[in-house]
Amino acid sequence: MMDGFWENVLRYQRYFVTVLLGVVWNVVEPLVPLFKRPASAIALVGLMVGLLAFVALTLRAMLGLPVV
Repeated sequence: MMDGFWENVLRYQRYFVTVLLGVVWNVVEPLVPLFKRPASAIALVGLMVGLLAFVALTLRAMLGLPVV
């Protein structure tokens, strides 16, 4: 069953884009109300920046790239 799913994803680019946008929509939609209050918006932006920095530094360390 999953083999057929991935074949369709690779075969149909529009299907891939639709699935990807659906995943992004379902992740972002619950976070939108948090941006209405300044305190929670600042905390959420800080969390996103921190997670991005963590992933970037972890990947640099795993790949042996020099730290900026």
